[in-house]
Amino acid sequence: MDIFDKCYNYDEAKEAQERGLYPYFLPIQESRGTKVVIGGKELIMAGSNNYLGLSWDPRVKEAAIEATKKWGTSCSGSRFLNGTLALHEELEKRLAAFVGKESALCFSTGYQTNLGAISALLGRDEHVFSDKLNHASIVDGIFMSAGMKGKLRVHRYLHNNMESLEKFLSEEPREAAKLVVTDGVFSMEGDIVKLPKMKELCLQYGARIYLDEAHGLGVLGPTGRGTEEHYGSHDYADVIMCTFSKSFGSLGGFVAGEDKVIDYIKHNARPLIFSASMPPACIAAVGECLSIILKEPERVQRLQAIGRKMVAGFKSLGFNIGTSETPIVPLLIGDMEKTVLFWRAMFDGGVFTNPVLSPAVPPDSTLIRTSYMAIHSDQECDQILSVAEAAGKKIGII
Repeated sequence: MDIFDKCYNYDEAKEAQERGLYPYFLPIQESRGTKVVIGGKELIMAGSNNYLGLSWDPRVKEAAIEATKKWGTSCSGSRFLNGTLALHEELEKRLAAFVGKESALCFSTGYQTNLGAISALLGRDEHVFSDKLNHASIVDGIFMSAGMKGKLRVHRYLHNNMESLEKFLSEEPREAAKLVVTDGVFSMEGDIVKLPKMKELCLQYGARIYLDEAHGLGVLGPTGRGTEEHYGSHDYADVIMCTFSKSFGSLGGFVAGEDKVIDYIKHNARPLIFSASMPPACIAAVGECLSIILKEPERVQRLQAIGRKMVAGFKSLGFNIGTSETPIVPLLIGDMEKTVLFWRAMFDGGVFTNPVLSPAVPPDSTLIRTSYMAIHSDQECDQILSVAEAAGKKIGII
């Protein structure tokens, strides 16, 4: 038996391509802010995580260009050795202040941030409590820790269900080392973690909170400081993580917390130690995005208003959007064939969306993920709803 036999026998993607129903790896030929061109066709982008539209902002592009001119295109090494620039440390200080923590540490991608920070923090005979719908990078960080150190006690509680979390916490000794890991805003569902109740439980049972703010910073709170600000405090989470590929218009990620905790992660996170560091252009882009977020909170408020508009609009049309309460609005369909056909109808109608199929979700939980940017116009939002209504009726979803 040849180890490549499974590759030679894999035909699912090819079959979907031949039917014109393959929704992935579509090359974008041009990006025009809220519009993209694919196959010569212009579409409204309703599937991007560029929440504040800052990757398209001329100030951000100029900052990246200037940093490249001054520092080159690469750091050519890991943070641990020759890959730490003064730019990295300046950005880390600003990010820590932004989220109200003592220190911050930048990684090369958001995925690596969770992989590195979580695997560094968790050890043998310690307990991790993870929401069942946490992002794959959280799950993989837990798996990496278990694989390296063994005997990690993993508890998966029901999605955003604090009674389920309390049940698991209460079954372990209070003195046991415990970490609760959760998304702030859940990337597929668009709902928000019940952080105040989670903090109450963690204080009661002696656990720490690791909060993934990939879809929270720049999205929630009056000034975009995320889930903690949404709930009116900066004292809920012990560790905050965020990626730069969403609201910060770049690539990379960071983790923030107490000085001693971040220093420990810095010296024990394998994905940090053994990866090349963020290039200068990415660092400068994040820094400029942070400046804009601080100076222009109206961008965050515009994004939130669009989120409310789309949640109400899809509901009024009869779509099932689950528990969404953010600019991430899933259209729950639950049938793989209908989901792909709906995606295709939206595409043909001039709207780009993201179909989420098995094995990413169970076969009866397929959905179309839509997400919005502060730079979308009201007219574009209305057009998205109009196309969705026509597609939903055509496929028999509404």
